[in-house]
Amino acid sequence: MLRTILQGFSPLKLPNFRLYISGQAVSLIGTWLQITAQSWVVWELSHSEAALGLVAMLGALPILLLGPWAGVLADRLNRRWMLIFTQVGMMLLAFTLAVLVQLKIVQLWHVYILSATLGILSALDFPTQQAFLGDLSGMGEVRKAVNMNAMFLQASRIIGPALAGWVIGSWGVSTAFWLNGLSFLAVIASLIAVRATQTHRPHCGNSVLSDMWEGMRFLHGQPRIQDLLILSICITMLALSMMTMMPAFAAEQLKGNASTLGSLLAASGAGALTSIVFIMPLAQSRRRVGLLMSLAVIWAGGWFIVLSVVRLLPLAMLCLFALSISLPLVIAMSMGLIQILSPGEMRARLLSLFTMVSFGMQPLSALLVGGASEHFGVATVSAINGTVLVLAGLGMIFLRKGLRQWQVQAVSNNTSTGQ
Repeated sequence: MLRTILQGFSPLKLPNFRLYISGQAVSLIGTWLQITAQSWVVWELSHSEAALGLVAMLGALPILLLGPWAGVLADRLNRRWMLIFTQVGMMLLAFTLAVLVQLKIVQLWHVYILSATLGILSALDFPTQQAFLGDLSGMGEVRKAVNMNAMFLQASRIIGPALAGWVIGSWGVSTAFWLNGLSFLAVIASLIAVRATQTHRPHCGNSVLSDMWEGMRFLHGQPRIQDLLILSICITMLALSMMTMMPAFAAEQLKGNASTLGSLLAASGAGALTSIVFIMPLAQSRRRVGLLMSLAVIWAGGWFIVLSVVRLLPLAMLCLFALSISLPLVIAMSMGLIQILSPGEMRARLLSLFTMVSFGMQPLSALLVGGASEHFGVATVSAINGTVLVLAGLGMIFLRKGLRQWQVQAVSNNTSTGQ
Protein backbone atom coordinates (compact mmCIF):
# COMPACT_ATOMS: atom_id res chain seq x y z
CA MET A 1 0.00 0.00 0.00
CA LEU A 2 2.82 2.44 0.88
CA ARG A 3 4.52 1.72 -2.44
CA THR A 4 1.28 2.48 -4.32
CA ILE A 5 0.92 5.79 -2.49
CA LEU A 6 4.54 6.78 -3.17
CA GLN A 7 4.18 5.94 -6.87
CA GLY A 8 1.50 8.62 -7.05
CA PHE A 9 4.25 11.24 -6.63
CA SER A 10 6.32 10.07 -9.61
CA PRO A 11 5.54 13.18 -11.76
CA LEU A 12 7.74 15.17 -9.35
CA LYS A 13 10.73 13.46 -10.96
CA LEU A 14 10.06 15.61 -14.05
CA PRO A 15 11.86 19.00 -13.64
CA ASN A 16 9.36 21.05 -15.66
CA PHE A 17 6.37 19.60 -13.83
CA ARG A 18 8.07 20.08 -10.47
CA LEU A 19 8.81 23.75 -11.21
CA TYR A 20 5.29 24.49 -12.45
CA ILE A 21 3.49 22.74 -9.60
CA SER A 22 5.63 24.62 -7.05
CA GLY A 23 4.53 27.98 -8.46
CA GLN A 24 0.96 26.73 -8.71
CA ALA A 25 0.98 25.73 -5.03
CA VAL A 26 1.84 29.27 -3.92
CA SER A 27 -0.79 30.78 -6.21
CA LEU A 28 -3.50 28.39 -5.03
CA ILE A 29 -3.01 29.40 -1.40
CA GLY A 30 -3.58 32.99 -2.47
CA THR A 31 -6.65 31.99 -4.45
CA TRP A 32 -8.27 30.41 -1.40
CA LEU A 33 -7.35 33.48 0.63
CA GLN A 34 -9.37 35.53 -1.85
CA ILE A 35 -12.28 33.07 -2.10
CA THR A 36 -12.74 33.13 1.67
CA ALA A 37 -12.29 36.90 1.98
CA GLN A 38 -14.58 37.65 -0.98
CA SER A 39 -17.40 35.50 0.37
CA TRP A 40 -17.09 37.24 3.73
CA VAL A 41 -17.16 40.68 2.04
CA VAL A 42 -20.35 39.73 0.19
CA TRP A 43 -21.94 38.45 3.39
CA GLU A 44 -20.96 41.60 5.31
CA LEU A 45 -22.36 43.84 2.56
CA SER A 46 -25.62 41.96 2.05
CA HIS A 47 -26.29 39.32 4.74
CA SER A 48 -28.02 37.51 1.88
CA GLU A 49 -27.66 33.88 0.81
CA ALA A 50 -29.04 34.92 -2.57
CA ALA A 51 -26.16 37.38 -3.02
CA LEU A 52 -23.66 34.62 -2.25
CA GLY A 53 -25.35 32.47 -4.87
CA LEU A 54 -25.34 35.31 -7.40
CA VAL A 55 -21.59 35.88 -6.98
CA ALA A 56 -20.99 32.16 -7.48
CA MET A 57 -23.22 32.21 -10.56
CA LEU A 58 -21.43 35.18 -12.13
CA GLY A 59 -18.08 33.49 -11.56
CA ALA A 60 -19.17 30.22 -13.15
CA LEU A 61 -21.53 31.38 -15.94
CA PRO A 62 -18.70 32.21 -18.39
CA ILE A 63 -17.51 28.61 -18.09
CA LEU A 64 -20.89 27.46 -19.43
CA LEU A 65 -20.98 30.06 -22.20
CA LEU A 66 -17.33 30.12 -23.28
CA GLY A 67 -16.13 26.61 -22.41
CA PRO A 68 -16.26 25.09 -25.92
CA TRP A 69 -14.44 28.05 -27.51
CA ALA A 70 -11.80 27.94 -24.78
CA GLY A 71 -11.10 24.29 -25.51
CA VAL A 72 -10.69 24.89 -29.24
CA LEU A 73 -8.30 27.79 -28.56
CA ALA A 74 -6.30 25.66 -26.12
CA ASP A 75 -5.92 22.97 -28.79
CA ARG A 76 -4.87 25.50 -31.45
CA LEU A 77 -2.71 28.00 -29.52
CA ASN A 78 0.34 27.75 -27.30
CA ARG A 79 -1.08 26.68 -23.94
CA ARG A 80 1.85 28.03 -21.92
CA TRP A 81 1.35 31.57 -23.22
CA MET A 82 -2.42 31.30 -22.77
CA LEU A 83 -1.85 30.47 -19.10
CA ILE A 84 0.54 33.41 -18.65
CA PHE A 85 -2.17 35.70 -20.08
CA THR A 86 -4.91 34.37 -17.77
CA GLN A 87 -2.70 34.48 -14.67
CA VAL A 88 -1.68 38.11 -15.30
CA GLY A 89 -5.35 39.01 -15.76
CA MET A 90 -6.34 37.30 -12.52
CA MET A 91 -3.55 39.08 -10.67
CA LEU A 92 -4.81 42.48 -11.84
CA LEU A 93 -8.36 41.65 -10.74
CA ALA A 94 -7.12 40.68 -7.27
CA PHE A 95 -5.27 44.00 -6.94
CA THR A 96 -8.38 45.89 -8.10
CA LEU A 97 -10.53 44.29 -5.40
CA ALA A 98 -7.78 44.98 -2.84
CA VAL A 99 -7.83 48.70 -3.69
CA LEU A 100 -11.63 48.91 -3.49
CA VAL A 101 -11.71 47.25 -0.09
CA GLN A 102 -8.67 49.17 1.19
CA LEU A 103 -10.34 52.50 0.32
CA LYS A 104 -13.64 51.31 1.85
CA ILE A 105 -15.57 52.04 -1.34
CA VAL A 106 -16.36 48.46 -2.35
CA GLN A 107 -19.99 47.77 -3.23
CA LEU A 108 -21.81 44.61 -4.23
CA TRP A 109 -21.90 45.57 -7.90
CA HIS A 110 -18.09 45.86 -7.86
CA VAL A 111 -17.82 42.30 -6.62
CA TYR A 112 -20.36 41.13 -9.21
CA ILE A 113 -18.40 42.67 -12.11
CA LEU A 114 -15.03 41.43 -10.86
CA SER A 115 -16.45 37.94 -10.26
CA ALA A 116 -17.84 37.79 -13.81
CA THR A 117 -14.53 38.99 -15.28
CA LEU A 118 -12.65 36.42 -13.24
CA GLY A 119 -15.08 33.81 -14.55
CA ILE A 120 -14.19 34.72 -18.14
CA LEU A 121 -10.50 34.27 -17.42
CA SER A 122 -11.22 31.02 -15.57
CA ALA A 123 -13.16 29.70 -18.58
CA LEU A 124 -9.99 30.13 -20.64
CA ASP A 125 -7.66 28.97 -17.89
CA PHE A 126 -9.26 25.76 -16.64
CA PRO A 127 -9.21 23.48 -19.75
CA THR A 128 -5.90 24.98 -20.80
CA GLN A 129 -4.30 24.26 -17.45
CA GLN A 130 -5.61 20.69 -17.28
CA ALA A 131 -4.34 19.90 -20.77
CA PHE A 132 -1.03 21.62 -19.94
CA LEU A 133 -0.51 19.11 -17.12
CA GLY A 134 -0.49 16.40 -19.78
CA ASP A 135 1.95 18.43 -21.88
CA LEU A 136 4.34 18.54 -18.93
CA SER A 137 3.99 14.94 -17.77
CA GLY A 138 3.06 12.86 -20.85
CA MET A 139 0.07 10.53 -21.08
CA GLY A 140 1.72 7.78 -19.05
CA GLU A 141 1.82 10.08 -16.01
CA VAL A 142 -1.14 12.37 -16.67
CA ARG A 143 -3.54 10.83 -14.14
CA LYS A 144 -0.92 11.15 -11.43
CA ALA A 145 -0.14 14.71 -12.57
CA VAL A 146 -3.82 15.67 -12.39
CA ASN A 147 -4.03 14.10 -8.94
CA MET A 148 -0.96 15.99 -7.74
CA ASN A 149 -2.40 19.26 -9.01
CA ALA A 150 -5.62 18.42 -7.15
CA MET A 151 -3.57 17.55 -4.06
CA PHE A 152 -1.99 20.99 -4.02
CA LEU A 153 -5.41 22.51 -4.59
CA GLN A 154 -6.80 20.73 -1.56
CA ALA A 155 -3.74 21.56 0.54
CA SER A 156 -4.35 25.20 -0.32
CA ARG A 157 -7.98 24.76 0.79
CA ILE A 158 -6.63 23.91 4.25
CA ILE A 159 -3.99 26.64 4.46
CA GLY A 160 -5.80 29.40 2.55
CA PRO A 161 -9.11 29.63 4.49
CA ALA A 162 -7.44 29.16 7.86
CA LEU A 163 -4.88 31.83 6.94
CA ALA A 164 -7.68 34.08 5.66
CA GLY A 165 -9.50 33.97 8.99
CA TRP A 166 -6.31 35.03 10.77
CA VAL A 167 -5.38 37.68 8.16
CA ILE A 168 -8.86 39.22 8.15
CA GLY A 169 -8.95 39.33 11.94
CA SER A 170 -5.42 40.78 12.26
CA TRP A 171 -4.95 43.06 9.25
CA GLY A 172 -8.32 43.40 7.54
CA VAL A 173 -9.97 41.91 4.46
CA SER A 174 -8.01 43.93 1.91
CA THR A 175 -4.74 42.25 2.97
CA ALA A 176 -6.07 38.88 1.77
CA PHE A 177 -6.64 40.32 -1.72
CA TRP A 178 -3.17 41.94 -1.81
CA LEU A 179 -1.56 38.64 -0.84
CA ASN A 180 -3.51 36.77 -3.52
CA GLY A 181 -2.38 39.23 -6.18
CA LEU A 182 1.25 38.81 -5.16
CA SER A 183 0.92 35.00 -5.14
CA PHE A 184 0.29 34.99 -8.90
CA LEU A 185 3.89 36.09 -9.45
CA ALA A 186 5.08 32.61 -8.45
CA VAL A 187 3.04 30.72 -11.06
CA ILE A 188 3.74 33.35 -13.77
CA ALA A 189 7.49 32.96 -13.14
CA SER A 190 7.21 29.17 -13.32
CA LEU A 191 5.28 29.35 -16.62
CA ILE A 192 7.97 31.58 -18.13
CA ALA A 193 10.67 29.09 -17.06
CA VAL A 194 9.14 25.70 -17.98
CA ARG A 195 9.06 23.95 -21.35
CA ALA A 196 6.31 21.55 -22.41
CA THR A 197 5.53 19.22 -25.31
CA GLN A 198 2.15 20.12 -26.80
CA THR A 199 0.34 17.99 -29.40
CA HIS A 200 -0.97 20.45 -31.96
CA ARG A 201 -3.90 19.62 -34.17
CA PRO A 202 -3.06 20.18 -37.87
CA HIS A 203 -5.09 23.25 -38.78
CA CYS A 204 -7.20 22.53 -41.89
CA GLY A 205 -9.09 25.81 -42.01
CA ASN A 206 -11.92 24.48 -39.89
CA SER A 207 -14.04 26.98 -38.00
CA VAL A 208 -14.25 27.02 -34.23
CA LEU A 209 -17.81 25.67 -34.44
CA SER A 210 -16.62 22.82 -36.67
CA ASP A 211 -13.94 21.86 -34.17
CA MET A 212 -16.49 22.02 -31.37
CA TRP A 213 -18.87 19.77 -33.28
CA GLU A 214 -16.05 17.26 -33.86
CA GLY A 215 -15.58 17.01 -30.11
CA MET A 216 -19.33 16.54 -29.56
CA ARG A 217 -19.44 13.73 -32.14
CA PHE A 218 -16.61 11.93 -30.37
CA LEU A 219 -18.36 12.32 -27.01
CA HIS A 220 -21.59 10.87 -28.43
CA GLY A 221 -19.90 7.51 -28.95
CA GLN A 222 -18.19 7.37 -25.54
CA PRO A 223 -20.66 6.15 -22.85
CA ARG A 224 -18.01 6.00 -20.14
CA ILE A 225 -17.01 9.63 -20.67
CA GLN A 226 -20.72 10.43 -20.51
CA ASP A 227 -20.88 8.64 -17.13
CA LEU A 228 -17.94 10.71 -15.88
CA LEU A 229 -19.78 13.86 -16.91
CA ILE A 230 -22.99 12.82 -15.14
CA LEU A 231 -21.18 11.98 -11.90
CA SER A 232 -19.29 15.28 -12.01
CA ILE A 233 -22.51 17.22 -12.62
CA CYS A 234 -24.00 15.63 -9.50
CA ILE A 235 -21.04 16.72 -7.40
CA THR A 236 -20.75 20.26 -8.78
CA MET A 237 -24.48 21.07 -8.75
CA LEU A 238 -25.40 19.47 -5.43
CA ALA A 239 -22.19 19.41 -3.37
CA LEU A 240 -19.88 22.20 -4.53
CA SER A 241 -22.77 24.66 -4.88
CA MET A 242 -23.74 23.89 -1.31
CA MET A 243 -20.22 24.86 -0.25
CA THR A 244 -20.90 28.44 -1.45
CA MET A 245 -23.41 28.70 1.40
CA MET A 246 -20.79 28.16 4.09
CA PRO A 247 -20.65 31.87 5.09
CA ALA A 248 -24.39 31.70 5.85
CA PHE A 249 -23.95 28.33 7.59
CA ALA A 250 -21.14 29.73 9.75
CA ALA A 251 -23.06 32.87 10.71
CA GLU A 252 -26.61 31.53 11.12
CA GLN A 253 -26.30 27.85 11.95
CA LEU A 254 -23.15 28.05 14.08
CA LYS A 255 -23.42 31.71 15.20
CA GLY A 256 -19.81 32.27 14.17
CA ASN A 257 -17.62 34.76 12.26
CA ALA A 258 -14.91 34.83 9.57
CA SER A 259 -12.71 32.58 11.69
CA THR A 260 -15.54 30.03 11.88
CA LEU A 261 -15.86 30.11 8.08
CA GLY A 262 -12.11 29.59 7.73
CA SER A 263 -12.27 26.57 10.04
CA LEU A 264 -15.12 25.01 8.04
CA LEU A 265 -13.36 25.47 4.69
CA ALA A 266 -10.08 24.23 6.14
CA ALA A 267 -11.80 21.07 7.41
CA SER A 268 -13.23 20.50 3.94
CA GLY A 269 -9.79 20.97 2.41
CA ALA A 270 -8.26 18.56 4.92
CA GLY A 271 -10.76 15.87 3.95
CA ALA A 272 -10.09 16.35 0.25
CA LEU A 273 -6.31 16.34 0.80
CA THR A 274 -6.56 13.12 2.81
CA SER A 275 -8.49 11.61 -0.07
CA ILE A 276 -5.93 12.62 -2.69
CA VAL A 277 -2.82 11.59 -0.75
CA PHE A 278 -4.01 8.31 0.76
CA ILE A 279 -7.23 7.15 -0.93
CA MET A 280 -6.96 8.13 -4.59
CA PRO A 281 -3.68 6.27 -5.29
CA LEU A 282 -5.33 3.12 -3.94
CA ALA A 283 -8.55 3.85 -5.82
CA GLN A 284 -6.67 4.25 -9.10
CA SER A 285 -5.06 0.88 -8.60
CA ARG A 286 -8.58 -0.61 -8.65
CA ARG A 287 -9.99 -1.10 -12.10
CA ARG A 288 -13.73 -0.76 -11.38
CA VAL A 289 -13.59 3.01 -11.00
CA GLY A 290 -17.18 3.57 -12.15
CA LEU A 291 -18.61 1.73 -9.17
CA LEU A 292 -16.16 3.43 -6.80
CA MET A 293 -17.05 6.93 -8.03
CA SER A 294 -20.78 6.23 -7.75
CA LEU A 295 -20.29 5.12 -4.14
CA ALA A 296 -18.37 8.37 -3.53
CA VAL A 297 -21.45 10.37 -4.61
CA ILE A 298 -23.60 8.39 -2.16
CA TRP A 299 -21.02 8.98 0.63
CA ALA A 300 -21.09 12.76 0.08
CA GLY A 301 -24.89 12.81 0.14
CA GLY A 302 -25.06 10.94 3.42
CA TRP A 303 -22.76 13.41 5.15
CA PHE A 304 -24.69 16.43 3.84
CA ILE A 305 -27.77 14.95 5.50
CA VAL A 306 -25.88 14.64 8.78
CA LEU A 307 -24.53 18.20 8.42
CA SER A 308 -28.08 19.55 8.22
CA VAL A 309 -28.75 18.70 11.89
CA VAL A 310 -25.38 19.82 13.31
CA ARG A 311 -25.15 22.96 15.47
CA LEU A 312 -21.61 22.67 16.93
CA LEU A 313 -18.44 23.74 15.07
CA PRO A 314 -16.36 20.59 15.81
CA LEU A 315 -19.16 18.33 14.52
CA ALA A 316 -19.68 20.52 11.46
CA MET A 317 -15.95 20.33 10.72
CA LEU A 318 -16.10 16.54 11.05
CA CYS A 319 -18.99 16.36 8.57
CA LEU A 320 -17.22 18.59 6.06
CA PHE A 321 -14.00 16.61 6.44
CA ALA A 322 -15.84 13.32 5.80
CA LEU A 323 -17.96 14.44 2.85
CA SER A 324 -15.01 16.19 1.19
CA ILE A 325 -13.13 12.89 1.04
CA SER A 326 -15.41 11.91 -1.83
CA LEU A 327 -15.22 15.11 -3.90
CA PRO A 328 -11.75 14.59 -5.49
CA LEU A 329 -12.56 10.95 -6.16
CA VAL A 330 -15.15 12.18 -8.65
CA ILE A 331 -13.73 15.45 -9.98
CA ALA A 332 -9.98 14.74 -10.20
CA MET A 333 -10.40 11.13 -11.34
CA SER A 334 -12.85 12.24 -14.03
CA MET A 335 -10.42 14.84 -15.41
CA GLY A 336 -7.58 12.32 -15.47
CA LEU A 337 -9.67 9.62 -17.12
CA ILE A 338 -11.02 11.98 -19.78
CA GLN A 339 -7.46 12.86 -20.78
CA ILE A 340 -6.45 9.24 -21.34
CA LEU A 341 -9.76 8.39 -23.06
CA SER A 342 -9.34 11.29 -25.53
CA PRO A 343 -7.21 11.67 -28.68
CA GLY A 344 -4.17 13.83 -27.95
CA GLU A 345 -5.15 16.62 -30.34
CA MET A 346 -8.66 16.77 -28.83
CA ARG A 347 -7.88 16.72 -25.10
CA ALA A 348 -8.45 20.42 -24.41
CA ARG A 349 -11.77 20.41 -26.28
CA LEU A 350 -13.12 17.46 -24.33
CA LEU A 351 -11.84 18.93 -21.07
CA SER A 352 -13.63 22.17 -21.93
CA LEU A 353 -16.84 20.22 -22.59
CA PHE A 354 -16.36 18.51 -19.24
CA THR A 355 -15.90 21.92 -17.62
CA MET A 356 -18.91 23.36 -19.42
CA VAL A 357 -21.45 20.67 -18.56
CA SER A 358 -20.19 20.07 -15.01
CA PHE A 359 -18.81 23.30 -13.52
CA GLY A 360 -20.75 25.34 -16.07
CA MET A 361 -24.00 24.06 -14.59
CA GLN A 362 -23.01 25.57 -11.26
CA PRO A 363 -24.47 29.04 -12.05
CA LEU A 364 -27.99 27.64 -12.13
CA SER A 365 -27.46 25.51 -9.05
CA ALA A 366 -25.82 28.41 -7.17
CA LEU A 367 -28.88 30.57 -7.77
CA LEU A 368 -31.24 27.76 -6.80
CA VAL A 369 -29.28 26.86 -3.68
CA GLY A 370 -28.92 30.50 -2.67
CA GLY A 371 -32.60 31.28 -3.19
CA ALA A 372 -33.75 28.10 -1.49
CA SER A 373 -31.42 28.69 1.48
CA GLU A 374 -32.78 32.20 1.93
CA HIS A 375 -36.37 30.94 2.04
CA PHE A 376 -36.03 27.55 3.76
CA GLY A 377 -32.69 27.78 5.58
CA VAL A 378 -29.26 26.34 4.86
CA ALA A 379 -29.90 23.21 6.93
CA THR A 380 -33.01 22.23 4.96
CA VAL A 381 -31.27 22.68 1.61
CA SER A 382 -28.29 20.65 2.86
CA ALA A 383 -30.64 17.77 3.70
CA ILE A 384 -32.40 17.99 0.31
CA ASN A 385 -29.15 18.08 -1.66
CA GLY A 386 -27.78 15.18 0.36
CA THR A 387 -30.84 13.07 -0.35
CA VAL A 388 -30.68 13.78 -4.09
CA LEU A 389 -26.97 12.85 -4.13
CA VAL A 390 -27.70 9.49 -2.50
CA LEU A 391 -30.46 8.76 -5.02
CA ALA A 392 -28.28 9.87 -7.94
CA GLY A 393 -25.43 7.58 -6.90
CA LEU A 394 -27.77 4.62 -6.58
CA GLY A 395 -29.28 5.44 -9.96
CA MET A 396 -25.87 5.45 -11.64
CA ILE A 397 -25.03 2.04 -10.16
CA PHE A 398 -28.25 0.34 -11.14
CA LEU A 399 -29.41 2.22 -14.26
CA ARG A 400 -26.29 3.04 -16.27
CA LYS A 401 -25.52 -0.07 -18.28
CA GLY A 402 -21.93 -1.27 -17.96
CA LEU A 403 -20.80 1.28 -15.39
CA ARG A 404 -20.46 -1.21 -12.52
CA GLN A 405 -18.32 -3.52 -14.67
CA TRP A 406 -16.22 -0.79 -16.30
CA GLN A 407 -12.51 -1.42 -15.88
CA VAL A 408 -9.67 0.96 -16.75
CA GLN A 409 -6.30 -0.49 -17.64
CA ALA A 410 -2.96 1.27 -17.24
CA VAL A 411 -2.00 3.41 -20.23
CA SER A 412 1.21 4.81 -21.67
CA ASN A 413 -0.09 6.65 -24.73
CA ASN A 414 -3.09 8.68 -25.87
CA THR A 415 -5.68 5.95 -25.53
CA SER A 416 -6.83 3.66 -22.76
CA THR A 417 -8.08 0.12 -22.83
CA GLY A 418 -11.19 0.97 -20.81
CA GLN A 419 -13.81 -1.74 -21.14
